[in-house]
Amino acid sequence: MSSSRLETLALCLQNVLADKLANIDQQLDQLIITVPPANLLPVMRALRDHPEMGFEMLIDLCGVDYSLYGVEPTSEQGREGKRFAVVYHLLSIRHNCRVRVKAFPEDDRFPVVDSVIDIWPSANWFEREAFDLFGIVFTGHPDLRRILTDYGFIGSPFRKDFPLSGNVEMRYDPDQQRVIYQPVTIEPRQITPRVIREEHYGDSE
Repeated sequence: MSSSRLETLALCLQNVLADKLANIDQQLDQLIITVPPANLLPVMRALRDHPEMGFEMLIDLCGVDYSLYGVEPTSEQGREGKRFAVVYHLLSIRHNCRVRVKAFPEDDRFPVVDSVIDIWPSANWFEREAFDLFGIVFTGHPDLRRILTDYGFIGSPFRKDFPLSGNVEMRYDPDQQRVIYQPVTIEPRQITPRVIREEHYGDSE
């Protein structure tokens, strides 16, 4: 999108949404707006219904865990600000433009935002995925349950503090003749790459 069209869209967003926005930014020729969770639904309806915007299509919705974002590996201090975000990618076919919307749930221990299914029904499976992988709860979702992991899965696997080996493993028990769940038996270990060096390797003959 050209810079002039971005400026026009940014001005329109500021005029229409006004104090409902927490921030507006531009990255890689795309506008990114941050919305307080309390204002999410009215902002989203305005983005869809206002004639100067007309973002009638929700392309994608995903969760983000910012807990380690911008933090040096050797640092003992964590990142400031809210841990989780829900990111929405919207498309206006009428005006041929896109916008990215971010909402940061207030409670890091129990992240909750409103569902946008009533605005874009395509959000159904996207919200279930963010719930499954990040543990973000979407208020008003009609069927909020896991979609990618198993029914007996414990935890949120895309959170930064989730162990790589998981918490529970599943196997078939021949004695009970059924699938059972048990604590992970894999011991965490550090893999050191094996380097093979041959004498005179690469020397010309």
